[in-house]
Amino acid sequence: MSEIGRRFTARRVNRKEGQRRAQESHSCCSALLVASFGKVTIVQGMASLKRLETEFPILDPDFQSFCALRGIFTVQDFLIRDLQSLVADAEQQPSSERFMQAINQVLYVIDGLHQPWLNGVDLMEDAQKNKHVLSTGCEGMDFLLRGGLRRGQVTELAGPSSSGKTQFCLLTASTVAYKHMGGVIYIDTGNSFSAKRIARFLNQISCPASEEMQPRVLQEVMNSILCHSVYDIFSMFDVLHCLESKLKYQMCRGDNDERLIIIDSISSLITPILGSSGSQGRALMVSAMSLLKKLAHEYNLAVLVTNHTVGGDGGIPKPALGESWKTLPHVRLLLSRDCGSNTYQVSLLKHPSIASGKAAKFIIND
Repeated sequence: MSEIGRRFTARRVNRKEGQRRAQESHSCCSALLVASFGKVTIVQGMASLKRLETEFPILDPDFQSFCALRGIFTVQDFLIRDLQSLVADAEQQPSSERFMQAINQVLYVIDGLHQPWLNGVDLMEDAQKNKHVLSTGCEGMDFLLRGGLRRGQVTELAGPSSSGKTQFCLLTASTVAYKHMGGVIYIDTGNSFSAKRIARFLNQISCPASEEMQPRVLQEVMNSILCHSVYDIFSMFDVLHCLESKLKYQMCRGDNDERLIIIDSISSLITPILGSSGSQGRALMVSAMSLLKKLAHEYNLAVLVTNHTVGGDGGIPKPALGESWKTLPHVRLLLSRDCGSNTYQVSLLKHPSIASGKAAKFIIND
């Protein structure tokens, strides 16, 4: 093997270790291009090799053809192929030196996707200065979570049909918009968003039972809740990327007032792609969560997603989306509802700083 081949082999070892660590934190996939059902989605601004050619001319049609013959069309394909074998093939080509430079360029692009390492002091300072909590409007839930939804984290709320997931999302959106004076991005995947219900919650939160919120205040608060209806995961990526661009612009101006992202429900977008597209479906799922984590961390947002349940051991309900999903959210909650009442019970399945198994009850008034 030539000197450049040995250099790539050594880099492959380091890259594999970096990939392993990145996969553990699920941050690596936040910028992958993933394909499913013949449709291509650009995640985190990444593109196919053809798209990357506009920014990196070394990735020319000859190199693209070389890669295509080996089943490599996207950045994701690079991550799952044997780099050593690819380098060996490139060395046998007439344009070997140029191909090696192109491979090196793709690796530099991939390396740029990783967030810098933070030490314990950095993480502690970030948590103390930025990652505050947002009240959900439910005393029992806030008590269980030590104040509410934590900014910078993704919280999953799982529960069976009619368990109150959407009601909780609407109440949380109302509370954050009114009490925290913050913007809420509500991604509705099942036509369950109700502006009337939001208005009713706002009246309950802000005024005694005998009064109603001033129309001007009600309109101002409701204007801070932006609802997007999406029906597939690709549309969700589009919304999230538009949101990221908006947040970057707001951050540059110093006027970012977004506080919360809600996706009700994320499982209705992910379930259809898991069964029929295999590893690509799982890559889409991980990429979606990685993007949500990135938005939460970099722009100091709380993220709330809902999930349905399936039958577990002994018929006990458990969150859907499988083993690959359960490690992704920072916080996991399981919601249930007493039959025929407005009393809800929530149990803690996972939390970075609270022991799992704790539970609480709360009431959401109709």
